[in-house]
Formats: sequence, C-alpha cells, structure tokens
Amino acid sequence: MKTTLRTDITVGDICKGFVYNTYEGKGLFGLSGKLTIQPEYQRNYIYADGKKDVAVIESLLKGYPLGLIYFTKVAEDKYEVLDGQQRITSFGRFVTDKFAIKDSDGTEQYFRGLAEDKKQKILDAVLTIYICEGKESEIKEWFETINIVGVPLNQQELLNAIYSGTFVTKAKEEFSNSQNANIQKWSAYISGSVNRQDYLHTALHWVSKGNISGYMSQHRYDDNITELKTYFNSVIDWVSSVFLDVDSSMVGLEWGRLYEEYHGKAYNPQEVSEKVQTYLEDTYVSNRGIYEYILGGCTEHKLLNIRIFDDAIKKRVYTKQTKEAESCAKSNCPLCAVGTDNNRTRIWKLNEMDADHVTAWSKGGATDISNCQMLCKTHNRAKGNR
Repeated sequence: MKTTLRTDITVGDICKGFVYNTYEGKGLFGLSGKLTIQPEYQRNYIYADGKKDVAVIESLLKGYPLGLIYFTKVAEDKYEVLDGQQRITSFGRFVTDKFAIKDSDGTEQYFRGLAEDKKQKILDAVLTIYICEGKESEIKEWFETINIVGVPLNQQELLNAIYSGTFVTKAKEEFSNSQNANIQKWSAYISGSVNRQDYLHTALHWVSKGNISGYMSQHRYDDNITELKTYFNSVIDWVSSVFLDVDSSMVGLEWGRLYEEYHGKAYNPQEVSEKVQTYLEDTYVSNRGIYEYILGGCTEHKLLNIRIFDDAIKKRVYTKQTKEAESCAKSNCPLCAVGTDNNRTRIWKLNEMDADHVTAWSKGGATDISNCQMLCKTHNRAKGNR
C-alpha cells in the first residue's frame, strides 16, 4: 500500500461543501465534494456528546495537534476518510452551527458568533493527512489495525468495515439509524446504542445464530436485507405478543435464543402477564430468569435464583431450635433428631448448618422466618426440593 503525506489541507478546505444529514450513513461530504467523510464501512458519528466534539474545536483554538488523519484515494481527485472521521465531522458540524462551545465566561458561542480572528484560526488550522492507495483488502486491514485511539471500534463496527458492501449499507439504514421510528419499541428488549451498531449486532446475532461474520460474508453483496428484517421483526413481534407488559428487566435478554426454543408453543398472554407480575413483585426472586422460567412451564426453578434466608433469620431460628433441642436431649437438626445414629443427640454449630424452606419455595413456601428451619449440611443437601 502506498501512502503520501499532505500538509497543505486546512480545516477550511475540509469544510468546503460540507453536507451533514441527520442520518450520517446517507452521506457526509467535504473538500468541495471530493471527500466522502463517512464511507459505508465507517462507524456512525459518536462525538456529539458536548464533550468530545467541543474538545476538538477547543484544541484547534489552542493550537494543539489533532493527530494523524488518513484518507484513501478511490479515484482521481476523489477520497474517502479512513481514519479521522469523528474529528472531521466535528469540524464541519461546528462550522455549520450544529453545536456551540463556551468562552472564558461560560457563554455559549456558535461559529457564526465567534470573533473573526478565532474563526480564521479554526479554518486555517493545517491538518496532517496521509493519502493511502492500494487494494481494498490492504486498506481494510490497515483500517482495522490503526483503529481510533481513545474510542476503539467495537466488534460490529469492525465487521462493518471488513464486509462493507450493499448489505451493510442497507442494514445500517435500518438498524443504525437513530431516526427510525421503531427504535423506541426495540429499546424495550435490546440494550446498547444505535450509533455504536448494537441494534444491528443484535439483529445479525439472532438471524445468524451467533455466526455474524459468516452471515455477513455470505450476504455481503446482497441488495436487500429482507431475511434479516423479517427474522428480527418475528422475534420482536413474538416477545411483545407473549409478554403484554414491558419491564426494564426485559432489556438485553437472549430473546433470539428464547424465540428459537419457545415460539412454537402456545401461551395465554393474560396468564403470562399475571405470572410475570407475581414474580416481579416477589422480593425473593433476584434475577431476570422469570421470563424463561415462565416460557418453560415454570419447572426450572434455578432460573429464578431465589434469595436465601438472611443471617439474622438464620441466627434466630438456630437459637430457638438449639434451645428446644437441648431441653429434650435431641439434635438441633430436626432430621438428625428422628434418626437412629449417633447424630440423633448431636448439637450442631451454626456454621455446620444451612437454612432450609420447610415448604419448598417452588411449592408455595415463603422465604420468611415462619417457613425456615436449620438442618445439618448433609440433610439439607439430601432434602433438595422435596
């Protein structure tokens, strides 16, 4: 791969002809139309947080170096940004008054309101740019290697670069578009950021059963994403039809796997809703396994991760059992006391015993002091869920 150093391009040059769309993936251009700022393999713009974007402009005003920027030459006098997209987009957004910085007294200043000397200092700032020429595979490998210091590419952003093509372009338009009206609905079940490709990653993970790289390679040049959208919507529609109520505990669950395992079964949504509310309100159910627990017929009790009795209850029950046992010369383990071996009169220490539900939680027993007994560890383990 050939590289050429350019030190004659300024921020002002880059910002000439800058075109900014709400959804950046449809095209960001600069350098009088000669530069594509966000090629399809690039991540979405993530600096718009009032900190990183502002820091870029403040660095220009202070004369701080902004680091190397890499372009790829795609045709005669036509370029794409390989690395530096976040900084360049910040230049253009500021110059076109998309965000403000604060001056020394805290007053917000947009570009149009800056003093002329400050405007000129920004526009005249010289950038250090390397122009890269070579085969696509070489450029993509270089892109993956250099990454972006401070905000590394995540797995899906790298995969988008490696398998760039019509499929990625269309998939990003659907799943990486923060203006998509479906995002609010999806966010009830999917965690992460649209701009960081998390929704696209989830959709691909579901349809590919975890083999995202293989799926993207196979469909790289497809001119539609019908299969991806259909499968994704099937999962979302199934979840929302089975579980009528939306709760924050549903976000980020393995809905793709659950869909594969359970979508063939019939459920009464109203009954499901009542069960969900019961378990959500149970203070002794400590994790989000209730959804899979209900889908599976309420048989895998370990999914609920039922909270155990706290130390205060254990000590109170131990003290009571031990006092009663000593008064009648029996073991303080109720099951040892009815046995025939030497342990029938043994007084166990607290650390030699476990708290047990007299009536198992799965059979309606509560996790409170009235349903607690202390058993020696051997008997507690043998008792199981009986």
